[in-house]
Amino acid sequence: MLAKRIIPCLDIRNGRTVKGINFENITDVGDPVEMGQFYSEQGADELVYLDITATHEKRKTLPQLVRRIAENLNIPFTVGGGVSDIADAEILLENGADKLSINSAAVRRPEIISELAQRYGSQFVVVAVDARLDNGSWEVFVNGGRKATGMELFSWVKEAQERGAGEILFTSMNHDGTKQGFAVDALKKMSSMVSIPVIASGGAGQKKHFKEVFQNAQTEAALAASIFHYGEIAIPILKKYLDEEGVAVRRSV
Repeated sequence: MLAKRIIPCLDIRNGRTVKGINFENITDVGDPVEMGQFYSEQGADELVYLDITATHEKRKTLPQLVRRIAENLNIPFTVGGGVSDIADAEILLENGADKLSINSAAVRRPEIISELAQRYGSQFVVVAVDARLDNGSWEVFVNGGRKATGMELFSWVKEAQERGAGEILFTSMNHDGTKQGFAVDALKKMSSMVSIPVIASGGAGQKKHFKEVFQNAQTEAALAASIFHYGEIAIPILKKYLDEEGVAVRRSV
């Protein structure tokens, strides 16, 4: 059995790590490089850095920040935000990113998934999907959760895999920042539909939430922000708990 991955997520705005609730009420929580170093030392398996306003503000993720992160980390990290073509991907790779997360650009021009996968390999391409449940249906949103697309979540995830995505990073906008648990039912359905890894995001608040999503939804990884940023759950303690509960995890520090 493959070990489950614990992934802290650092949302970036203006070069700083920030956090909100339901994609709103954004507050500053620290320096992204220093926080990344801390999580690496704590035993995080990977990190995800998302420039949450890059697409909305029509600018690119800062390559200088990506280089600083790469120079100070010894674990894989994914970068996303404002990526719209091969040239953007090339810059991020050259500056040290291990994987690229695409979200809005993939919705607007799905061919970019195939282009990136063919050029760099599917393992480089993480398709991030933000969606909201409303009246029993999940709708995909873009521009950092600001713009509805009319696209149905599960059909889009299936198409992303078919086009060459190596992983799906699904964030439930209903659960984001609430600390009430992941969208387990949606994640279970998603995991059963695709053969590529699914990363759960949105709603982690207690150790048991990670156990639930790993055991009941069969996701390969779980991502969280608030509980790690504010020291509510330490990664070594979380991994020890999961191990005791029968969830295979990589050994922490």
